[in-house]
Amino acid sequence: MKRHTMIIAAALTALALAGCETSEQEQRAGTGALIGAGAGALAGQAIGRDTKSTIVGAGAGALLGAAIGTATTPRRGEEMCRYRGSDGRVYVARCDERYYSGNY
Repeated sequence: MKRHTMIIAAALTALALAGCETSEQEQRAGTGALIGAGAGALAGQAIGRDTKSTIVGAGAGALLGAAIGTATTPRRGEEMCRYRGSDGRVYVARCDERYYSGNY
């Protein structure tokens, strides 16, 4: 029972830390790791029917989920923003660093 409590505590801690201010890539990697760990734990338990298989499945799922979350993060510079020129015209161009830092 103690091991079960520790696993739940670790999952809750990871979930709480995932909500902290991070970049989009870190958020997607964290979310992917959490989802992957859950799915891996379920798959490990279903396949091996013991604690060791569950833990191995959770670890493998977390790694795979984090890798997928990181790989699917949109790259900066691909997003387009709307700007208003000094003459009042609106134009579309790639977003610059002011957009990402909130200083626009």
